[in-house]
Formats: sequence, structure tokens, C-alpha cells
Amino acid sequence: MKRATKAVGIIPARWGSTRFPGKPLHLIANKPLLQHVWEQCCRAKSLDSVLIATDDMRIAKAAFDWGAEVALTSKSHQTGTDRIAEVAGKSPHFDFVLNIQGDEPLVEPALLNRLVETLRSNPKIGVVTAAHPFENAAQAASPHQVKVIVDLDGNALYFSRYAIPFPRNRSVAIKYLRHQGVYGFRRKTLLDFVKWKPSPLERAESLEQLRALENGVTVHVLLTKHGSPGVDTPADAKALERKLARANRKRGIGILPMKTLAGSQYDDSR
Repeated sequence: MKRATKAVGIIPARWGSTRFPGKPLHLIANKPLLQHVWEQCCRAKSLDSVLIATDDMRIAKAAFDWGAEVALTSKSHQTGTDRIAEVAGKSPHFDFVLNIQGDEPLVEPALLNRLVETLRSNPKIGVVTAAHPFENAAQAASPHQVKVIVDLDGNALYFSRYAIPFPRNRSVAIKYLRHQGVYGFRRKTLLDFVKWKPSPLERAESLEQLRALENGVTVHVLLTKHGSPGVDTPADAKALERKLARANRKRGIGILPMKTLAGSQYDDSR
């Protein structure tokens, strides 16, 4: 009898941030940012477990207090991928590992379910991620917004900070796709990934996901209508809180559950 496959969602969290120290515990609508993310992940039915991976006891204690399962990791990790790989290396009972950004409090549970189901349904896919169309071409020009182009099967051809593809033929309509930094890995692919040295294109673009492509991994891209806004700065946190407050006033209720807001115009699964 074939063993049932299990999936874990891991949220890497660190205290240090150049632009926003202590960001994971910054309060938004009277709740830490990281708790909002964790609660969204717990609503994903395809995840058998949700963990917070951190090297900081302040984050660990807060997460324990709101009921999260916490994995303490090394302080030497340079990326969130390295951090979740440490946890995955000690968790052989999980076949699929989702790397979920700790600063996207509106991440949609339905999208997380789709990531897991995509890995389950196609053994040729080593990594699965997501992207959505930019609202306008001007946004695609920003090097801070990562773009992706895909083949006819929906697999990534390339990720770039440059607006790709180049519009040489102006008569052809181009739909620029913004990459959303959420990933689903096969456990073996993840453990292999962190053993590989940073690749040439990865170093040139400062985009870690290019390492997978340069090593021949199939990276499938799920296309969604909308992305979930991230919180990179204190200004972003204030903007998100204003959005929550406006939604609350419109509905005539108190604190709006994150699930309700994520299921409206921010639902990236539709």
C-alpha cells in the first residue's frame, strides 16, 4: 500500500531587518504580523502541519504564546530557504515543504492548497511557485519587482528583475507576470538545492530561484489573478492597517478576520 504523502508549511522568521527590525512581531490590527501569516496557513487544508522556523527567542516565545509550533534553527542561515531546509532535513515524514513568506499576512490558503496539490499530481515538478499579472507595464519596470516568463506548460523559463520579455514586436500584446515569493518544494529537491553553490545567473540577478533553473529543476508557476501585498517597511504596515480599518468601517464590524479580507479582492486563487 502506497504511503500517504504529507506536506508542511514552514514560515521562516528572523528579527534582524535593515529596513524593519522586529518586523515579525509588529502589531497590525492588534496582532503580530507573523501571527496573521500563521493563521492564514493554518486554514490551508492540504497542509498537515504549520511551523515557524526562527533563531530568535523573542519570536519563538511570542509564537508559542499564540499556539504555534516552533522550530529553533541556526543563526548562521543567510536565507529563508536555508532555514526551512534545516527543519526539513530533520523531518523525513514530510514529502512536500512550503516556504511561506512571513511578511505576507494576506497569503491565500487556497493558493497554498494548490501548491501542494500540484506537487502531488506531477512528480516531474521539483518546485512550484506563483505569479500574477502586473496591473500596468510601468510597475514591471521596477527592479524591485521580480518578473517571470513561462513556457506553454506553465513552467518557468526565467526570472528577472528586468521587464521580460522585451517588446520588440509592438503588435504583440505582452502580459508581464509578477513573481510571488511563495514556494512548494519536494523535500529531496529542497535538500539538494541548499547543497548547490549559488549559480552564475543567481549571482547576477540576486535571485535565488534561478539556482533551481540552472541546475535543471522544473519550476512550475501557478498563475493567479492577484497577489497578496507584502509588508516590507513600517509604512507598508500602516497602509495595510488602514486597509483593514476601511474594510471594517464598510462592513460595520470590529476587527475583520484576515480570511474575510483575503477572500475578497486579494484572493489570489481565483
